[in-house]
Amino acid sequence: MPKTEERIDKWLWAMRVFKTRTIATDACKKGRVSMGGSLVKPSRTVKPGDIIDVRKPPITYTFRVTAIPPGRIGAKLVPEYLENLTPKAQYDLLEMSRISGFVDRRKGLGRPTKRDARDMARFKEDSFTADSFFLDWEDDFDDED
Repeated sequence: MPKTEERIDKWLWAMRVFKTRTIATDACKKGRVSMGGSLVKPSRTVKPGDIIDVRKPPITYTFRVTAIPPGRIGAKLVPEYLENLTPKAQYDLLEMSRISGFVDRRKGLGRPTKRDARDMARFKEDSFTADSFFLDWEDDFDDED
């Protein structure tokens, strides 16, 4: 007899929305999964017809439960158990973030880029030492005598 309802964390894992059930559980606990606009706990049950929103930055996926699977299923069988209602605008947002890559990285965050490393090396090569500055300064006074 087919199942009529399932825990939401187990359903998200079985539908391959999350790689492991633990990650699905943590997403529910962190408030990244909602049904009908309200956040859900991992033990919340889902049944066919429910609409689930999953926030995986930078986008929010929306799914409709069409059936409850017997367990974790292959990727090719997923469309039989859920309907993807995610708006195209969300996928456009995902594509924009992929294209931009690290361009939006604020200065000072993360590891230095190759360009930053080259700039630092160039600065070190071009900079002068205090000894060379004072030697040049003393030479200027010798010329005035």
